[in-house]
This record gives sequence, structure tokens and C-alpha cells, in this order.
Amino acid sequence: MADPRLKQKLANKEFFLAPGVFDMISAMLAERVGFDAVYASGYWLTASYLGIPDAGIATFTDMLNRVSKVVEKSSVPVIADADTGFGGLLNVHHTVRGYEQAGVSAIQIEDQEFPKKCGHTPYRRVVPIEDMVAKVRVAVDARRDPNMLVIARTDARTGFGYDEAIRRGVAFAEAGADIVFVESLQSVEEMRGACAAIPAPLMANMSDGGRTPIHPASELAEIGYACAIWPALAALSASAAIEKAMRHLKATGTSLSPDVPLFGFDDFCRMVGFEDVWAFEEKWKDVLDKR
Repeated sequence: MADPRLKQKLANKEFFLAPGVFDMISAMLAERVGFDAVYASGYWLTASYLGIPDAGIATFTDMLNRVSKVVEKSSVPVIADADTGFGGLLNVHHTVRGYEQAGVSAIQIEDQEFPKKCGHTPYRRVVPIEDMVAKVRVAVDARRDPNMLVIARTDARTGFGYDEAIRRGVAFAEAGADIVFVESLQSVEEMRGACAAIPAPLMANMSDGGRTPIHPASELAEIGYACAIWPALAALSASAAIEKAMRHLKATGTSLSPDVPLFGFDDFCRMVGFEDVWAFEEKWKDVLDKR
């Protein structure tokens, strides 16, 4: 079942933000820090799980397996990327039902042609607006849990311009999307315009290294957004830290350095659940020792 807290926040006009998670460690760290929601990013889950680009190569099964584990490790609502719905209208229906069963609280579907591309990379193409409107209607109809939100994303800004992106955002809202996501807006003026023109809550994408300028949550709320995601932060910061540590090891032959901070091993053991293992061992110590 979907977590009702995201829908409640929308109803109360309470801004929320979600960091992107790319594996189970980042999901557990987001849990540890105490975010209100997490974003299961298609780009970063695909990269971490399969080591391939976000170019429509990962399948529905790949993504469902990975998203299900994120939900399992999270006690907060999970917003999950579902690409194009992995095909036509029947695929969209199947995808919504699968993500819903996994416990996702919001599913994101975009209007790109299949195979899709990352929203901040070139060579993206979008389907006709009528096709995506139909997908939104099918997604809304397919859900059985009213607490699961449907996020409709348009990638039209880069190839077809701002006006077309807004036209699509309005159409997706009218088709029943709970949240509209206009990808790759290129200025704060465009962001304000989208929030004013589209009759639905909007989600901002604060993708480090992307086309949209990064703004803090307080400014995004003032601009008019209902929520925001930071999909790349965890993966990019982790990659930078890992590369730095590995370069140090190769250069010096040791892991010891004040310039290479390490997460405490005992703390990490507890985060991943070893306390439960230790409690089991203590409870059954007499039986285990006899063996």
C-alpha cells in the first residue's frame, strides 16, 4: 500500500523534498538522516544495479526489483521513476499495478519515445501529446490505492520549447495527474511561469549537473513548487568520495589518511541490521554453543 503522507502534504500545501537514492546503502542513509521521502531514480538505480546508461535498456522487471528493495528499506514514502511506463497503454497499466503492489507512494511517467533517455542528456524525443494524455488517464485509472500519486513528466522543453512544455503540463493536469513535472526548465523565470500556468502541484528537479538551476527548498516553495527531488546528489557525492579514497590507496598503499573520512564500521554494522543478528545469537547462545 502507498504511504498516505505524501498525499496529505499535497493537500496541506506542505512543501516536501526527496533525495535520490541509488542503492540500499543510500536508502538506509536517507532513513538515518530523517528525510520525509526518497526518490528512486531510474538513472542512478540503473547505473548502480546494471552499470549501464539510463537509455531505456533496463526493463520493467529490473526496475520493479530494485524499487521494491528501496521500499523495503524505507519507512518514508518512496517516489519512483517508471520511465515511459515501459511501453504502451497496457504496459502503463501493468507498471502502475506492479509499483503499487511494491508499496510505492508516487509513480513518475514521462512523455518520451521509447527507448527513453535521461532528461538532462541530448537526443530525447517525445510522443504526441495525445498519447501521453492517454497514458496519464490509464495510470490514474489503474491505481487501486487512492493514496498513490501519479506524476506526469514532460521532456518537451529541450526539443520543442517552453510553450509546448507548458501546453503538455496543462494537458497532463487536466487528464488527472496529481503532480506535474516539467523537465529541464532553464531559468527561474521559466520555473515561475510553469508553476503559475499549470493547474496542478509541480515538482522541481534539482539535478546536479543538469540544465535547471539549483535553488534551495525555501526558494522553490516561494517560486510555487509543491515538492522537489535531488536525484543525483547521493550518487555523485558517493562517487567522488570513493574515487578519492581509491586514488589515495593506490598512491600510498594504505587507507589511513585524514583526507579520507570513513564511516565507522561498527556504526555501519548497526545501520544494516547486525544488532538483530547479535540479539539472535545471544538469545540462542546455549543451543549454538552446544553445536
